[in-house]
Amino acid sequence: QVQLVESGGGLVQAGGSLRLSCAASGRNLNSYAMAWFRQALGKVREFVAAITWSGGSTYYVDSVKVRFTIARDKSKNTVPFQMNSLKPENTAVYYCAASTIVSRTTASYPYWGQGTQVTVSS
Repeated sequence: QVQLVESGGGLVQAGGSLRLSCAASGRNLNSYAMAWFRQALGKVREFVAAITWSGGSTYYVDSVKVRFTIARDKSKNTVPFQMNSLKPENTAVYYCAASTIVSRTTASYPYWGQGTQVTVSS
C-alpha cells in the first residue's frame, strides 16, 4: 500500500509562489508515475501535471504550462511541485496521486493523498 502525504499549501497573493511536496511512506515512489490533481469548491477533480517514473517526461494542463513545474527528488523519495505566478483561479485542494502508468485521468490512479489547500487571494 502506498500512503501519500501532501504538504506546502497555504494562502498566497496573486502573482506569488508556493512549493508543494508529496511524500510517501511504505513504498519507494521511484517506481510509480506521479501526478498532481486539484479540486476547486463545487467542481470536479481535474488533472494538473504528471511525471513518469523515470522523470524523463512531464505533462501539464495547458493553463499551468510554464508557470508550474513537477519534478522528482529520488534521494528524498518525494515529488515537489513548484507553482509560480499563481492566480485566484488556481485556488483549490491539491492532491498527489501515484500509479503504475502515467495518465491524465483520476481513474488511472489507485493511490491518493489527503490533499492540501491552496488559496490565492486577488
